Amino acid sequence: MKFLFIMLSLLLISGCANQYPNQNPIGQNFPEISGETLEQQTVQMPRHFNGDYTVLLVGYKQDSQFDIDRWLIGLDMTNTVVDAYELPTIGGMFPRMFETVINNGMRAGIPKELWQGVITVYQDGDTLQAFTGNQNPRNTRVILLDKNHRIIYFNDVGFSVAGLNALRAAMGQ
Repeated sequence: MKFLFIMLSLLLISGCANQYPNQNPIGQNFPEISGETLEQQTVQMPRHFNGDYTVLLVGYKQDSQFDIDRWLIGLDMTNTVVDAYELPTIGGMFPRMFETVINNGMRAGIPKELWQGVITVYQDGDTLQAFTGNQNPRNTRVILLDKNHRIIYFNDVGFSVAGLNALRAAMGQ
């Protein structure tokens, strides 16, 4: 029984995630995917985003939250006016089986007034990971969309002041 548990654990850890080489999607349109806000509202992306600019902070691992928080703090501290969404994204069949448990864990750690800005992506997780790549999965994928849902800025190397300034410059701020 112990052997079976160990084998199942190893399979789940190593077999659920596909590895995709990092991509630079600047100039491409954001893919059509769906997700669900922590308020349990289904969202069809990118049509859900209707501002002149939208920042998507895509995280592939729980450890991405540290990087996401730095981006959010940077946007706030520089008074950057933009719609920003967190997209926790997990691919594979196993995470979908525990989607409710994972989302409830996030709800427990995120203030309720922010739930509409957190869109979890499970079913289309592999699609999004293949689109951006998922090497160095702890780094947030920062995507800036224009009003036509075209990507005009992308960063997957972690927060930096230079990266924040480049994102702001892409919006003319």
